[in-house]
Amino acid sequence: MDNQVKRFYQLKQKQKEIEQELAELRSEIVHHCSVQGVSELEAGGCRVKIVLQERREYDERKLYEALPDLEVWRMLSRPDASKIASLIKLNVITEEKIKDTFSVKTVTLVQVDKK
Repeated sequence: MDNQVKRFYQLKQKQKEIEQELAELRSEIVHHCSVQGVSELEAGGCRVKIVLQERREYDERKLYEALPDLEVWRMLSRPDASKIASLIKLNVITEEKIKDTFSVKTVTLVQVDKK
């Protein structure tokens, strides 16, 4: 068991280092594309695509005020965007009812594929 725990710790450390390096590279790629005014490019034998995605961030208090039904809250348990989207698709709640309960955050994604 000692070896497994030690290896687990080593891998977690390596994971942190890799995630940090990925974040730095992602930032450099996004900056380069921004300066060049492009959302796609080819480099190093790979195709890079910058994608902007909008995500909703719900305010729990406002959402609770808009949806006071306890049965709905049993299904949600907390403001989860995918659960809320599902409830809208199922017509359990309406988009109109929750229109003032969230803010939209734009997230930049970097997709890199081999050519």
